[in-house]
Amino acid sequence: MPTMTAAQRRAAEKVEYDVFLAECPSRQLLDRLSDKWVTLVMVALEDGPRRYSQLSRTIAGVSQKMLTQTLRTLERDGLVTRTVTASVPVTVTYELTELGRSLQWVISGLKDWAESHMAQVQEARASYDAQP
Repeated sequence: MPTMTAAQRRAAEKVEYDVFLAECPSRQLLDRLSDKWVTLVMVALEDGPRRYSQLSRTIAGVSQKMLTQTLRTLERDGLVTRTVTASVPVTVTYELTELGRSLQWVISGLKDWAESHMAQVQEARASYDAQP
């Protein structure tokens, strides 16, 4: 095995997408996937295509701007597809792509974990906050 310079090693590691490297592009994706709105949109699309208004009603507290921004970034990343149907009025639906569905078990698991462990987290917070 040939000896590599530090620059060559960094270049090789970058190609492997190591999230522990500061310049790794997978960090941007990880940052996006950890966003609460992304998680909620992905879970809301779990059962099939949804219209914008359905998503807006399902996800309490999301602003129109945040929902639009989130859908655009998910579409850009190839996780969601946007379909426009020519009708009166125009119908726009959003659906998970194959890539998005491949991530679904992780996102749904995270949501399920948060819902089932929230009481324990709240107890831990209260215990921590009560310390002098």
